[in-house]
Amino acid sequence: MSDTQDPRSPGFDIRAVNQTVIAEYRATGGALEKTLPGSRLVLLTTTGRRSGREHTTPLGYVTDGTSDAAAAEDQAGGENQAGGTAQTGGNGQAGRPGRIIVFASNMAAPGHPDWYRNLTANPKVTVELGTGRFAAQASTATGAERERLYQALVETMPGIRGHQEQVEREIPVVVLAELG
Repeated sequence: MSDTQDPRSPGFDIRAVNQTVIAEYRATGGALEKTLPGSRLVLLTTTGRRSGREHTTPLGYVTDGTSDAAAAEDQAGGENQAGGTAQTGGNGQAGRPGRIIVFASNMAAPGHPDWYRNLTANPKVTVELGTGRFAAQASTATGAERERLYQALVETMPGIRGHQEQVEREIPVVVLAELG
């Protein structure tokens, strides 16, 4: 889909694009070759805050091997002695990648994306990574943890680098932790 028009142009239908990406993702176990070749995506399913219906969104991501205890220490401003660093992850992994980190940029729009507003109302979500599917708890990173994870996101996905500077809101960095 590299020849697709600019997402900010009039008439661009992001929902139609997302449905095409989701269909290919599910058909290929996450190996996108037609719609977004070379992209590393996760599918996030949230529950609509008003409708109660499920909504699925494809999102770029990084993984973070930091344990929940180390992440809590990081949020409190302490040093992360475990050395947990955000890492990129591949599709179709047999094991779980740790926490999955996504960015609620909304293509640098002034408001949060619907999927983010949905998960703030109901943080229990479903994640599809490659051929795996699991329930997760979503939370918004803050403080030092947000900064560390934000840096990992922009290093991995340079196309989002300028998004924060284009908007007045702080773009949420969302942590998706598998429910046990």
